[in-house]
Amino acid sequence: MSRSQKITIWGLVWFSIITLSLPTLVVLGASLTAGNMVAFPPQGLSLQWYEKIALARDLQQAFLRSLIVAAICTAVAIPVGTLAGLALSRFRLRFTTAIQVYLLLPFTIPLIGSGIGLMLVFGQWHVLGSLWPVGIACAVINLPFIIWSVSSSAVLLDPDLELAAQSCGAGRVQTFFHVTLPAVMPGVITGSLLMFILAMNEFLVSLLLVDARIVTLPVLIYNSIRSIITPDLAAVSVVFIVIALAVIWLLDRLVGLEIFLKSK
Repeated sequence: MSRSQKITIWGLVWFSIITLSLPTLVVLGASLTAGNMVAFPPQGLSLQWYEKIALARDLQQAFLRSLIVAAICTAVAIPVGTLAGLALSRFRLRFTTAIQVYLLLPFTIPLIGSGIGLMLVFGQWHVLGSLWPVGIACAVINLPFIIWSVSSSAVLLDPDLELAAQSCGAGRVQTFFHVTLPAVMPGVITGSLLMFILAMNEFLVSLLLVDARIVTLPVLIYNSIRSIITPDLAAVSVVFIVIALAVIWLLDRLVGLEIFLKSK
């Protein structure tokens, strides 16, 4: 590779890094301002807005609701996504291609369409106004992530290991829990963490399925910025960024980012 090509490639790399990092840096600076309005560069440095959101009861309750929604979404997605991913990758199904195309629908259909459909279904069941429908809705919309993640791990599983376990007297259930599941665990962990963080950040579906009594944190932020954007909202955004970084760090510690980046 010539010197000019190296300069061009590294220039594009650093341009991409700066472009992606700039919004985060602006939000971080705005959350540390000592003034009463969002400003960048910040008007002095202060942690007052972090103290304010730490003491704000409505933010605490909305954050707790978002955690509950994410936990419900993950709890639903783990068994369903794991079994579906194994089925699509390990068994010869008649409509495998059709099923895989169908799993792409949540990404091709606008979220507003999916959200309205789920709202109508849960409305018919008279369960709107609760948190668990929001968690299930997030699981339905983001389920392909964990299915693809588990499928990628299942492809690497040597079938001879399962046959060896069965030849040693292990039943299907024992083989699944002692051979198959540990082998695909990196995919399960990767998909679970993705489902958790996506459910935490889900806004549009949450907006359609919650009411004023049980708003999640993204909906509360949206309701707040409709009137005025204050530095405490920037501080909340930084908290979301920290959570995402924590999930990435946990993913690297438990699975390894190289395995995650090789997933579909």
